Amino acid sequence: MPAYLIIHPREQRKDDILIQGDDLTLTFTAGWAVITDTHGTCLAIPAGQGAHIQRVDDTQEPAPEPGGE
Repeated sequence: MPAYLIIHPREQRKDDILIQGDDLTLTFTAGWAVITDTHGTCLAIPAGQGAHIQRVDDTQEPAPEPGGE
């Protein structure tokens, strides 16, 4: 399942947001980062806000153990 973590700059004092769902899509349009799904827009963030958007899917494989084969 796709998931995006939105991290706001500390000086804005906003909570970080995790958006999860089936068929999520991230696009950049006219100075906005827009996350949508099959029902429409889930979240829109203006580019000037300085938030960082990171994709964090739960389907990622764990890192190998050090020294393991």
